[in-house]
Amino acid sequence: MNEEFELEEWVPWLALFVTALGGFLRVLMIGTKGLWLDETVSIWLAKQSVADMLQWIVKIDPHPPLYYLLLHFWMTHYGDTPYYVRLLSALFGTATIPVVYLIGKRISGEVVGLSAAVFFALSTFNIYFAQEARMYTLLTFNAAMAIYALSILITNPRSLLPMGGQFREYLRVWWTTEPVSQSGERDPRFVIELPKTGWRAWLYRIRQFSVHAIETDLAWAAFMIFSAATLLTHNTAVLFPVATNTFVLGLMFFQRMKKNVPSRFVQAPSIGNWVKAQIGIFILWSPWLPAFIQQVRRVDQEFWLPKPDWNTITQTLRALLNASAPTQASQIMTWILCTVLILGLVYFRKDLSKFFFLAALFVIPVLGELIVSIHRPIFYGRTLIWITIPMVLLLAAGIAQLRFRFLIILMLGLLSTNYLFSVGDYFRFTQKEDWKTAAGYVAYSAQKDDLVLFNSNFIIIPFEYYFKPYEKLYLIQVDERGVPFDLYSSGVLEPKMTTDDVPALVSLLDEYNRVWLVYSHNDYTDPDSLIPQTLALHMKLIQEKEFYGGKVLLYEKP
Repeated sequence: MNEEFELEEWVPWLALFVTALGGFLRVLMIGTKGLWLDETVSIWLAKQSVADMLQWIVKIDPHPPLYYLLLHFWMTHYGDTPYYVRLLSALFGTATIPVVYLIGKRISGEVVGLSAAVFFALSTFNIYFAQEARMYTLLTFNAAMAIYALSILITNPRSLLPMGGQFREYLRVWWTTEPVSQSGERDPRFVIELPKTGWRAWLYRIRQFSVHAIETDLAWAAFMIFSAATLLTHNTAVLFPVATNTFVLGLMFFQRMKKNVPSRFVQAPSIGNWVKAQIGIFILWSPWLPAFIQQVRRVDQEFWLPKPDWNTITQTLRALLNASAPTQASQIMTWILCTVLILGLVYFRKDLSKFFFLAALFVIPVLGELIVSIHRPIFYGRTLIWITIPMVLLLAAGIAQLRFRFLIILMLGLLSTNYLFSVGDYFRFTQKEDWKTAAGYVAYSAQKDDLVLFNSNFIIIPFEYYFKPYEKLYLIQVDERGVPFDLYSSGVLEPKMTTDDVPALVSLLDEYNRVWLVYSHNDYTDPDSLIPQTLALHMKLIQEKEFYGGKVLLYEKP
């Protein structure tokens, strides 16, 4: 496409602008919304010592430790305010934008790369999680880096050469005066001509070094490191190596069956290199394997997600594609986006290997979560956030299929405007749990030796995040307990309240004249409302305050 070559000089600068715009949207008003339950759990875990953190993660959390470790060291320097704890996620989200551009550029050219970067930068779904102190943008960044490394390996025939050969050749150059080349051939693209001796030779080596000389070995290293990092960011990312192996092994089988593969198709790496890479990924991930098995067993025993139905699946996929409010206009835009996706399929009709590359990255994680959900529901939109990468690449290919520059700019502008309106709706209307109001309400009226009850051990953490400053400032002295078990003494995260637990609660109430009940997320922990019913039978309700995410009730003995 001639327009693509005409744009080559400007596209890197446009990609930089898109990255800056995406970064601006990810930090805009980042500290204004309150921290919700999961975010405060991230902060609470990150505040622990590394040893204690790992123990608590294995005991109560279903996620790997990488994000919490990074947040731990980040908070050591920047503190635990909402702005700074979310900023780490925003930075990872911003850093993913140029990686998406590079993936698109690598597999299909500048127009696809730039269009994909635009869609990703303006994606409301990605912006939302870039403003949350959770691991989802780190998951996306790690997956993007691994996908980019893989895109290099499948588009560079030198990935067939023995892994590590380029590094060894380059290191040999530092001790000799011979140029770097591949397989003994003096390819001018990969040659470093060096002075013979002295410190000038060393400086000249640095100045003349071309990353292309070791590109595939760097790609192998990056693929292994970031694939393992993806696994260490979220446990559902075990579907990432399933997707990459399905594609690469399928490509190897196809190319073995069909010897004369057209040059425009991607090239599978050698089986030896691929096996070594998988071993490397496993070695990097394996220290977490025993804890992973424990977490899987705990989730398998009981988890809070309901079984996905057709409506859940379609709504999740729609949110990944177009997270705007469900109005008639947004439904029209969703259909337009689906049409562009179909055009993306048409774009790859003569290069099916690249289509299957993106399809494997998108379809296999979705199918994998749905298959597991037959036994234990785990299908959840945020865990699939990284599949927005192949989604925006396919959208970008649909834009490129229009071919004429005017149509490309028009459609790109139309879809970008839709995303911007959706982002605007997020900033104006999206609310998060208001634990600051709940903590302030209790702090204002609390008396010495009051009891503060929590229907879920989990919600002790967000309440304490906002209550501790009041407690220190006003010297508030209250007791805090989770029902039916306390988090810190039992280590049970979300125990369900049953009729067998009522006598223990009644015995506890006898010790106090006033009891506060912080009641939230009760659909899972107290589905039968046993806690407020028991309190109402033995005490009198004198105050009640609703907040976004729950309510606070004050009971007093008659």
